[in-house]
Amino acid sequence: MSGHFRSQPPPTESQAFSKRPQFSGFMKPCRFEGEMQNLEVIKGKIPVELDGTFYRVMPDPHLPPRIENDAWFNGDGNIGAFRIKNGRCHFKQRYVRTEKLVREREAGCALMGGYRNKYTDAVAFKIRSTANTNIVYFNGRLLACKEDSPPYAIDPETLETIGLDDFDGQLPSLTFTAHPKLDPTTGEFICFGYEAKGDGTPDVCYFSIAPDGNFQDTVWLVAPVVAMIHDFAVTENWILFPMIPQTCDIDRMKAGGEHWQWNPDIPFYIGVIPRHGAKSSDVKWFRAPNAFPGHTANAYENADGNIVFDLPITPKNVFFWWPDKDGNAPDPESIASDFMRFTFDPRSSDLDLPKPEILLGEDCEFVRIDDRVATRPHSHTFLAIMDPKVGTNWPVMAPVMGGGHPPYNSFGHFDHQTKKVQKYSPGTMHLVQEPIFIPRSQDAPEGDGWLMGLINNYATMSSELHIVDTADFQKPCAIINLPIRLRAGLHGNWVDAQDIALSA
Repeated sequence: MSGHFRSQPPPTESQAFSKRPQFSGFMKPCRFEGEMQNLEVIKGKIPVELDGTFYRVMPDPHLPPRIENDAWFNGDGNIGAFRIKNGRCHFKQRYVRTEKLVREREAGCALMGGYRNKYTDAVAFKIRSTANTNIVYFNGRLLACKEDSPPYAIDPETLETIGLDDFDGQLPSLTFTAHPKLDPTTGEFICFGYEAKGDGTPDVCYFSIAPDGNFQDTVWLVAPVVAMIHDFAVTENWILFPMIPQTCDIDRMKAGGEHWQWNPDIPFYIGVIPRHGAKSSDVKWFRAPNAFPGHTANAYENADGNIVFDLPITPKNVFFWWPDKDGNAPDPESIASDFMRFTFDPRSSDLDLPKPEILLGEDCEFVRIDDRVATRPHSHTFLAIMDPKVGTNWPVMAPVMGGGHPPYNSFGHFDHQTKKVQKYSPGTMHLVQEPIFIPRSQDAPEGDGWLMGLINNYATMSSELHIVDTADFQKPCAIINLPIRLRAGLHGNWVDAQDIALSA
């Protein structure tokens, strides 16, 4: 065992979670594993056309963490699966059997330390992943992803953990994005890893995978700073890497500090490389004023060959629990992201980005499109949004909300042609999690289908799955009740039953 582990304090003996906001109220760890058949539909009817599974994953600590003020991002990956068929919904939930979870269950206490900081661990881990950020499906593989490690392969039916997945030995990077992209035209799986040669390294590795699972392009890049690249975007001919100004410093980590620290003194970078046949020297790091880029909606090329790139942007540090070097962090209630559009020439030698256009000047995040038009021009964006007109009952909700997660009270449907947004608000005692879009049929017009997402009901302290028809967006077509509370998740996706059948 390396010497730096010996100087750490012993694992906590507490069997109770801290009363800090990220572990209390609605954010108290759920820790449920099991299944429930025929969930109660308390309003409307589940569309009979729906046949598939909504997979989602949440950070959900299975034991009180070693560090009392641990970031809520550091919980163990707990996967929920909502299987919908013939107008009925069945639910199954199971933890990913990561090395961390298995060894901590054997020890009966937390062994892993702070978020992405191995120097605070009680023991040495081969792989520190919590597999808690996204759950995606490709080529017969259900992959539980966290961006600091390879993904874990999961059985799509039983949710049993198969094991770490290095794509049959082809994975070139030590890390793997939590937001891989699937090109709906070519079937390619497009991926990358940052800190790709280990903690604190500036290396970024881009790679694409053919529909049959064989790796194609692999390009190694060096970033201008060691910073977070949580999401990225893909066009027909270009790859875009927006960098969040949360930077890593190994010396700080060795001293017991955080992996990430907000840096207000560096630009907001977008790295751009050709999608096919690129070399390391082809990368361009475009710059904009310091800002926090949110999840990407989509990117495409217009008739002039310029890149059009849509995503939420805010000048403030969304991850306020990782402040700057002086301890400065914004008041969480003051953070708001506008939905913005960058349009720029990727061939330009001028690396200063033009000022973005504000598409929607309302606080929003978790943007999604109809994935059938990914990499090409899109006309519809779906998002989680904070609508002050809803009249959310903050005084009653505040004591039981818990903390860390961003509060959004509505789903939004933004029409890029009319520039108008429709909103679905589930109620004054409710907040929404990330929505997903499901097309009405394979050949339905773009944006015609259903929006689905988990809803936090603070009146009952339980969770609901809401389904909204995009043709009648003001009310739900079905509300499905869960007799349990599922804390804030990060990401999820719909997998059509036909796709799993074809891969079986």
